[in-house]
Amino acid sequence: MRRRRDLEYERGVALARAERLAADVGRLRAALDVLPIGVVVVDDKGVESFRNRRAAAPVGDVGSDAIITGALATLLSPPVAGPRREVVTLHGPPPRTVEVRAEPLPAGGAVAILEDTSERTRLESVRRDFVANVNHELRTPIGALGVLAEAVQGETDPDVVGRLTDRMLAEVARAQALIEDLLDLSRIEHAAERASDWIAVGEILDAAAQRVQALAEGRQVAIEVTASSDSLWGEPTELVSAIGNLLDNAVKYSEAGSSVEVGSRTDGLFVEITVRDHGAGIPAKDLDRVFERFYRVDRARDRRTGGSGLGLSIVRHVAVNHGGEVFVESVEGQGSTFTLRLPQRPST
Repeated sequence: MRRRRDLEYERGVALARAERLAADVGRLRAALDVLPIGVVVVDDKGVESFRNRRAAAPVGDVGSDAIITGALATLLSPPVAGPRREVVTLHGPPPRTVEVRAEPLPAGGAVAILEDTSERTRLESVRRDFVANVNHELRTPIGALGVLAEAVQGETDPDVVGRLTDRMLAEVARAQALIEDLLDLSRIEHAAERASDWIAVGEILDAAAQRVQALAEGRQVAIEVTASSDSLWGEPTELVSAIGNLLDNAVKYSEAGSSVEVGSRTDGLFVEITVRDHGAGIPAKDLDRVFERFYRVDRARDRRTGGSGLGLSIVRHVAVNHGGEVFVESVEGQGSTFTLRLPQRPST
């Protein structure tokens, strides 16, 4: 009788352990299913024993998933004696990059990890392009300064020295403007906390116009400000920077004696701030790209005006930070109108 009770007790203990083990396995499977990466496990013969949800459909496209499955089968072909890796490039659309890695398991078999690295690859490409562009943009004024400095050495004609010095100062200003725009862009992109508040639209426009007043006077361009009496919720420094960049761009592309108009209006939900010039305008083929970093419609003119190629990119980031958008309308030879459309109230 006692032996029977002992057997029943041991059976109960074993059953409880089995239930706990089954619950643990269930939790582990559920945890693996919510991972943003795919996981596949095979035994030492290459027979699949587990595949989580992400690995069942790595990118959600039948053709692309078939390509990834083929790479997976190759990497998990036994024996898996050491780490294996393959990067699968899918041309899309949209283009995707999936990294597949396989590792042997101590108890036999292997595990494979599938990770969609498309965003990481895109950001790395953006970073490389950004560094290359900054390097190129800074080389131009620094190289010019070197040439001008050599020309000044030994020069005795005061007029020539004066002209060369003026050129050197212009190149210094150009490099300084680029560095300041880079710092602005970095601050706007990565600001963890933004000091937003209710701001009078008229005050923003006046402050932005004041920023470019000296440039406008030097180029004999009038800035006309007509603002509504409304307020909006936003970060003052960013908004002044954005509108200032739009005005700076408009003044540089305007002819002497012309005007640049900046104004605002609201429909109760959104505030639209427009900056209009009557300058050279933008070719239709360039309209979709003018907000890209370092993109220039007229590189020769930007060299003369000292543009960094970052101003409109800053405007776009400010618009996104405020939950708004920026767009442009332009006709070659007739000028351009940039519109910054922002929510009037904070999002809840």
